[in-house]
Amino acid sequence: MSWLSIVLLACALAVLVGAEWPRLEERFGTQARARRDRARRKSSLKLVRTESEEFAASVERDLSRLPTIENHREENGRR
Repeated sequence: MSWLSIVLLACALAVLVGAEWPRLEERFGTQARARRDRARRKSSLKLVRTESEEFAASVERDLSRLPTIENHREENGRR
């Protein structure tokens, strides 16, 4: 193998790495590591479901206690 073919092979390899660098960076770079770490942390999370009927009753109770415009008018003696 002559020195010219080795130089051309090295240049072709450099061009290939340069062209594929964004994809390699996306897969193996620091942001990819952060995405993998985040995915690992998210996989251990657990969704906690609440009692929907209890929540609805609580909301209705709180809404019934809120003052309304009619209540304010009745207190001031206006209609």
